[in-house]
Parts: sequence; C-alpha cells; structure tokens
Amino acid sequence: MFDTPQKESVRVFYKEMWDHADKTLIPSLFHADFTFRGSLGPVLVGHAQFAGYVDMVTGTFGDYTSDILELVEEGPKVAGKLRFHGLHRKELFGVPPSGKHVWWHGAPIFTFDGAKIRDLWVLGDIHGLIERMRDAHAR
Repeated sequence: MFDTPQKESVRVFYKEMWDHADKTLIPSLFHADFTFRGSLGPVLVGHAQFAGYVDMVTGTFGDYTSDILELVEEGPKVAGKLRFHGLHRKELFGVPPSGKHVWWHGAPIFTFDGAKIRDLWVLGDIHGLIERMRDAHAR
C-alpha cells in the first residue's frame, strides 16, 4: 500500500505523527506555508497553526489513533479513506466528555509539491462522530 514516496509520507503523517502526536515530524512532511482544511476546524496555514490543531485533537481524544483503510495516488495527489478513533476526553460540538471510545471516518486529499505536502483537505464524518459521542455519553 505504501509503495511510493508520497504514500509513505502519508503513512508517516498518520502512523508516526498523529498516532504519537509527534509534532517534530511536521517540518519534514509539510512546506512551511502549507494549508490545511479539516472538518473539525478552520483553514490553517503553516506549521505552528497545524501543531495547535494536533494538540486540540489529541487532547480531546485520548489514545488517538488512525487506521489507513485505502490510499489512491494520481500525479501529485494522494487521497485516502481512514478511520480515526480515541477516548472522548473533552467537550466537542457541545457534547460533554464521556471517557468512552468513539470513532469516525475521514477522507484526506494530500497535494504534494516536490517531496513535501503543499495542501491537505480532510473531510470527516462529523455527524457520525457527534452521534457516537452522544451515544457514548448516554451510556
């Protein structure tokens, strides 16, 4: 699945950077002025803003991990299907923390410029996440 340098960068992004909240990897993966658009927040530009987002997500979801289900590469773009999950530790979207395991699907689209990522869009199943957080809180 990770048979190209671009797909390997995506693997490092999720399995090494996100799963371990290792923000030291951000400069090796992204251009300094890269853009990030995600379903959990606003458009972010650059390493520092993205590092803050990593802190917010991993602080909200303890033991945060991601499962890479599929990656498709065409030219400078890599798209994927992922599952994200963790323990709901902080309020999000008005749902109080439950301490329970929740998960949601996401579809990232990475645009590379040379060896590094220039732009990343991640479209997540926010409605499914909210429903699972509410269900977890009700248990």
